[in-house]
Amino acid sequence: MTESVRAALGALQDERDHSWTPAQLGLNASQRHELVIGFDQSRAIKIGDPMPNFSLEAVDGTTIRLDSLIATGPAVLIFFRFAGCPACNVALPVYQRALWPTLRDLGVPLVAISPQIPSRLSEIQQRHALDFTIATDRDNHLARQFGITFEANSATQQAATIPLGEVTGTGTWELPFPTALVVDEKGVVAWMDVTPDWMKRTEADAIIDAVRSIIVKV
Repeated sequence: MTESVRAALGALQDERDHSWTPAQLGLNASQRHELVIGFDQSRAIKIGDPMPNFSLEAVDGTTIRLDSLIATGPAVLIFFRFAGCPACNVALPVYQRALWPTLRDLGVPLVAISPQIPSRLSEIQQRHALDFTIATDRDNHLARQFGITFEANSATQQAATIPLGEVTGTGTWELPFPTALVVDEKGVVAWMDVTPDWMKRTEADAIIDAVRSIIVKV
C-alpha cells in the first residue's frame, strides 16, 4: 500500500485537537457534518456521464482542455479548495509522492483544480514543488456542472477574520467538495469519488486502481 492520505490528515486533526480551542473544534466539526448530511449525491456527475469539453487556466498561463488531456488515454482530475487550505496542503503533497509517479509512468495526466485565481493558486504548487498541473476553474463553472460545490455556513463566515472570497479572489464563499475523477479517452466519467467532509480525501491507491482498470480495457 502506498502512503495514506487518511493517515496524513489524521495527523493534522491530532495537531488541531491539541492546539485549537473547543469552540474552534466545534465549529469546524459542525460545518463538516452539515456538508456530509446535506450532500445530494443525485446532483453529482455519475460514472458513465459524458464530460463537457472544458477549458481551464493553468497557473503557468497555459490552457488545459479536455480533448488534449485524453488524446492518448485517460486523465485524472482532482478538485480541491484553495492554496491556503490546510487539508489541501496535506493531501496534494501525498498525491505528489504516492499518485503522480505512477500516473506519470503510465502516461496519464493529473490536473488539480480549484476556483482560486491563478495568481494566488500558484502558491501551493511552489510551496510543495508539485510536478502535476494546477489549474483554475473560474467561477466554479466546471464544479457546478458536476454538482460538487457548497458554500460555508453563516457561522463559519462570521468567524472568519478575512472573507474567503478575498483569499481566493473569487468574491464568494463557494468551493468544490474534494473530488477525484477519472475520465476515459472517450470523454466519459469512468470513476469518481466525492468526499463532502474536506478532512477526508480519496486515497492514491484507489485512483491508481481505477486508472489501471481502464487502461487494461483499452
